[in-house]
Amino acid sequence: MSGFVKIAIDDYYSDSNWTTIIKKYWMLAERVSDPRVQGWFLFDTPLVTLVMVIIYLGFVMVAGPQWMANRKPFRIKNVLVGYNAGQVLLSLYMFYEHLMSGWWADYSLTCQPVDYSDSEKARRMLHLCWVYYFSKLSEFADTIFFVLRKKKSQITWLHLYHHSLTPFEAWLLVKFIAGGHGTFSNIVNNLVHVIMYSYYMMAAMGPQYQKYLWWKKHLTTLQLIQFFMVLFHSISALVYDCGYPKIIASGLILHSSIFIVLFTNFYIQAYKRDKPKQKVDAYNNNNNGYIANGNVKTNGFAITNGTAIGNGHATTNGHVVANGHATSNGHATTNGQAMMNHVTESSITNGYANGHIVKEKVH
Repeated sequence: MSGFVKIAIDDYYSDSNWTTIIKKYWMLAERVSDPRVQGWFLFDTPLVTLVMVIIYLGFVMVAGPQWMANRKPFRIKNVLVGYNAGQVLLSLYMFYEHLMSGWWADYSLTCQPVDYSDSEKARRMLHLCWVYYFSKLSEFADTIFFVLRKKKSQITWLHLYHHSLTPFEAWLLVKFIAGGHGTFSNIVNNLVHVIMYSYYMMAAMGPQYQKYLWWKKHLTTLQLIQFFMVLFHSISALVYDCGYPKIIASGLILHSSIFIVLFTNFYIQAYKRDKPKQKVDAYNNNNNGYIANGNVKTNGFAITNGTAIGNGHATTNGHVVANGHATSNGHATTNGQAMMNHVTESSITNGYANGHIVKEKVH
């Protein structure tokens, strides 16, 4: 790390152009990178990953929505079921491989260094990290499907931040630290994804499965638990020294802290915010009451779905109930007074008159 700082200071006071500076940094990075991944597909440079993330963001934020603007949402039920089932199987495979590559056997929860040897177990973990990287690229499809189905509300800032950041994290994992303490976050993530993509698969299978999806909000709780586990586990690598890079442990602490804040905010917005009251939307001074969701209260009378209620009087299917008396076939009795024919709007004054429905002329 001190080498990076020294080069940065020297270059600040030198006349080197940006191309020379970047090249110098990259040469230093290559010297500390894992020599076992030299020549591996997509790992000679991070620029390819950067380009893929830019293309992804360009499509889901600009090109995709514009292309879908005048199109109907795609019906891709079978594709969604197949994709989510594939992600469940892939996450199960990676979870198992993490266990077999160290976490089930000799990895320490307190602090675990990276094994850069050519042993079978070290190579197995390295290959697993490489698969993990490509799994993060495959998750771009989550957002692409939202665009094709015109589910704009699902494409949140948190969603884009997560899917844009994880490919770079996985690239750094393979290039420099394929194994050790940092892979704890991967194994926890794999387990969460098994549950999460199982939920998405069932949701895509049709409305008949909705009754089995009552646990939706618990997914966010599970993700929060995941980031708290990574946070405390990463702190232990700062407390105990086993040779694992403390700068990487610090980065994991920052990463998990950011996601704790973002997911907590999402949880509050999605599940804890009080739902707006349905009966008060606007105040009407002329009517001395409220207009809410099509229900009107006027001078003590509430009209709900065509039913008027005021001072204990109500209409039901066109019949007026007043002081215990009801109309039948258009005739009404109110305090002993009979009214016939239908009541028109012009015959109602302020909605009522002393508890009686008033007509200009009563037969």
